[in-house]
Amino acid sequence: MSVNQLAARVKLLACVKLARAIWHALMGFFTIVFIFPRLSQAQKELRVQIWSAKMLGCLQVALVVKGPSAVPGPMLLAANHISWLDIISMHAAKYCRFVSKSDIKQWPVIGTLAMGGGTLFIERASRRDAMRVVHHMTERLCAGDVIGVFPEGTTSNGQSLLPFHANLFQAAIAADAPVQPVALQFMDQASGQISLAPCYIGDDTLWRSLWRTVCTPGIAAVITFGEPQRAQGRDRRAWALALRSDIERLRQL
Repeated sequence: MSVNQLAARVKLLACVKLARAIWHALMGFFTIVFIFPRLSQAQKELRVQIWSAKMLGCLQVALVVKGPSAVPGPMLLAANHISWLDIISMHAAKYCRFVSKSDIKQWPVIGTLAMGGGTLFIERASRRDAMRVVHHMTERLCAGDVIGVFPEGTTSNGQSLLPFHANLFQAAIAADAPVQPVALQFMDQASGQISLAPCYIGDDTLWRSLWRTVCTPGIAAVITFGEPQRAQGRDRRAWALALRSDIERLRQL
């Protein structure tokens, strides 16, 4: 097979994966609009987890889960942030309610999918809104929910961790809830090296990141859950530093 033929085959397979993913997203949109109103919360959570696992299948991204993923709530999951694929991967491993930037709510289809998944939206530039979200997170943790946050506040290339913002950890302190560190990595299954294909950083667009992902075979989403921990008298800043160190360690396992 010539180089041109191989390139054409890769593009064809990528288009097939992309078409399946778009169709699956539309089916998820339909489910949220027309079926979710009739379901219990537990049924919704199961649907979200199954839908997410199937989306990874559409994209042909393998899921590898390490560590204690089945710990019940209340729980705050703190994970590093690499890509739009993080939330889908984590939902496939364990349902949780994510805290995400409010802009996503306005995105066609994706906004509805996020709201159906139980996302809590935050205006990052507004200190008052951050306080509102922390209060809402505290209420949900007290009710027994599992909530996921990305304390870096933005995405990185996955090769190192950015500094952690500590504000959202105040919710776990106020609710006396544990935090579970979670390390996310996208790996090339053949080489065992980090895959940069799903990255969504800087001037990247969602489309470019998605196209790179479907054009790159053999990607695995590796999610490593650490042991849950409580504040034990630490303030949110000290706890954030400790959790960042834990996630760095988990990335080496």
